Amino acid sequence: MFTSLLVMALLPAPQNPVVDPADVKSEDAIIKAVYSVISGPAGEKRNWDRFRSLFDPKGTLAAVVKRKTGEKVCITMTPEDYIKNSGPYLEKNGFFETESKRKSMKNGDIVLVFSDYESREKPEDKKLIESGTNSLQLFTDGKRWYVHSILWQGY
Repeated sequence: MFTSLLVMALLPAPQNPVVDPADVKSEDAIIKAVYSVISGPAGEKRNWDRFRSLFDPKGTLAAVVKRKTGEKVCITMTPEDYIKNSGPYLEKNGFFETESKRKSMKNGDIVLVFSDYESREKPEDKKLIESGTNSLQLFTDGKRWYVHSILWQGY
């Protein structure tokens, strides 16, 4: 098993789109970039290459949701799945997600962040679409920060 892990470590990593260094210079910057790239008014195309560039090539997103039966399940997706499934809604209806509170735990080059959010169709709306928590796993390779995973649950 060690040999296969060593071989995998030596294989070239898949490449993400070109990243804006300002988006990945710190934990704070990459979290702000995640919120920024999915947010925008109705009719505005999102910069999905920017979104892709924030993730580790094997990064994932997952949502804990309640089915109509009351059963809670976790739906896991790639950034491409998120773009395909959520992108049209975000662009058609308008969507602004903002961070309302954050707690972080850092150990070495990894950080676990609990980021509470509020979502609205327009920034000035009093009515929320949803509030919830994003759990982000981030890491740095010493040159930039990456999103490894985002797990969220709305309330």
